[in-house]
Amino acid sequence: MATNSLTLESVRHSLIRQEDSIIFSLIERAHFPINSPTYSQSYVSNSIHTFSGSLLRFVVEETEAILAKIATNFGLQICLYIPGEVDAGRYANPEEHPFFPEDLPPSVVPPHNFAKFLHPPAASININKDIWDTYINKLLQLFVAPGDDGNYASTAASDLVCLQALSRRIHYGKLVAEVKFRESPQEYEPAIHTKDRDTLMKLLTFEKVEEAVMKRVAKKAMMFGQEVTLNKDGNLGKYKVDPSVVSRLYGDSIIPLTKLVQVEYLLRRLD
Repeated sequence: MATNSLTLESVRHSLIRQEDSIIFSLIERAHFPINSPTYSQSYVSNSIHTFSGSLLRFVVEETEAILAKIATNFGLQICLYIPGEVDAGRYANPEEHPFFPEDLPPSVVPPHNFAKFLHPPAASININKDIWDTYINKLLQLFVAPGDDGNYASTAASDLVCLQALSRRIHYGKLVAEVKFRESPQEYEPAIHTKDRDTLMKLLTFEKVEEAVMKRVAKKAMMFGQEVTLNKDGNLGKYKVDPSVVSRLYGDSIIPLTKLVQVEYLLRRLD
């Protein structure tokens, strides 16, 4: 996507498409019970003595290291320029943010020449620590059944897909904030100068839009997650992920975290 074609409408269309990815990832994760050992540090440390962390963290760190080496040229062609940061494959793309950026290996393939769009001092915002904590400590128990089926590696792989989809959507707030600022800088500059977070949050909040998003994702969850049967009345109203839970995930976590990214971005927009 060329920078001159990036508008608030085009960004919104991308956010709507990302809803599909998030819902499908939740459905895939819901195939497994909670499988608590996936998140236990002791489970992995007993097998991998050189690693300190959970199985999920191990899977995420190892996957990110591989993608940093080889994955490039995906998604929007908009530059995320972070002074002093090495080109790291997938994470040179502004849509992607590593959960563990420390010591990512450099890319072994030629970097893509992304066109610059984001404001450099604000482009480095990364709230994946908040997303990680929210996902594990708050979101999982809302849509995953209790229990343990022993499929810990598959569980971690499904969690990784969920985390990546959530991170991509939430950090898209930077693009939203940049487009909004360019369209009406005079609306945001006074609050930016005074570091007034509350005013910025009010400027970024449109309750009717948020309600529409929550209704739309609930409807998508009904369509994507309905149990299919050949019987007319069989499994009617049964879903792989409760649509009301998906709506709640957006209302309580995804939308607020996206707006947090927007506020943090705008606070640095005039740096």
